[in-house]
Amino acid sequence: MSAHPADPVPHTHGHVQAHGHDHVEDHAHAGDPQPAVRLEGLEKRFGDVAAVAGVDLEIADGEFFSMLGPSGSGKTTTLRMIAGFELPTAGRVLLHGHDVTRLAPFERDVNTVFQDYALFPHMTVAENVAYGLLVRKVPKPERETRVADALRMVRLEGYDRRKPGQLSGGQRQRVALARALVNRPRVLLLDEPLGALDLKLREEMQLELHQIQHEVGITFIYVTHDQEEALTMSDRIAVFNRGRIEQVGAPAEVYERPATKFVAGFVGTSNLIGGAAATAITGNPGLFTVRPEKIRIVDPETPVGDDEHAASGRIRSVVYLGPDTRYHVALDAGEELVVTQQNLATTSTEALAQQGRAVRLIWKRQHQREVAEAL
Repeated sequence: MSAHPADPVPHTHGHVQAHGHDHVEDHAHAGDPQPAVRLEGLEKRFGDVAAVAGVDLEIADGEFFSMLGPSGSGKTTTLRMIAGFELPTAGRVLLHGHDVTRLAPFERDVNTVFQDYALFPHMTVAENVAYGLLVRKVPKPERETRVADALRMVRLEGYDRRKPGQLSGGQRQRVALARALVNRPRVLLLDEPLGALDLKLREEMQLELHQIQHEVGITFIYVTHDQEEALTMSDRIAVFNRGRIEQVGAPAEVYERPATKFVAGFVGTSNLIGGAAATAITGNPGLFTVRPEKIRIVDPETPVGDDEHAASGRIRSVVYLGPDTRYHVALDAGEELVVTQQNLATTSTEALAQQGRAVRLIWKRQHQREVAEAL
């Protein structure tokens, strides 16, 4: 079935500005003449509000690409313009080199999987998956073969005669995925498809989706506000904020080398230090970030290496989290740093007893990143 709009997605809001083309170079895989998706100067305005402004992006063929950002950042509106559910105010959408900006959703070689699944409750699993093929008058023998193939892809062999009401949330999600895959689209769009699942099932389905994508080789474009989900599954991530892209890169690149204050704060837990406190620590008032797991807590008199930075302070609070403990350290220079340490040999009692202790914090200079306030 060609993708159909779910309930209208709330329009995104916020101040926006265009960004340049510096994010879109050399990401297509070697030998690919055209990226699967290319967005050129894409904009969408709702009255006076620009939901998306000046987005330039290339997504390689066969890539698992995530659009990550908070509510109202423009990621869902961008996805809907790729699908054809929203027409851009300006700019172009190209699929495998063909301009599809003004084409209807059913004229594009894409399918969309929504959070609500939109399955027909009165139909069996097989009938739900076959529905789009039936509408397109695909002959019955081919329909049956393709439905069986699609159910095998999502590991639902033997479920063909069941109704959606007899399935778990994760199984219904897989049926929706099979219904999209049966059409053999070149690009699959996924709009927060795991949002309705509980945490344990979400984590299982993240691994399933990643595995399925690699097996079928279709380009997946995945919208999420969950940074852990994006880090787990993606080949690359675009971080959206207020209608523009602040950074594009592999998960490790975005996490380890955030380009802006927003990216550092949104993707994982981050410490951001600037001004007088930064000057006291590094001799430079510029804003820098260092991840909590990169910092060591040591005694105040512990020497500092040439390749290290250090800050003294006092542990203000301790949060025991099971596998690790989070320490909030008030710095003598002002500001606060969060430090996480794995509980390899530490009990909760020992961890909580650290509160109030004077400490020195040490981290490698290579783990500290200067970040821009904004684009």
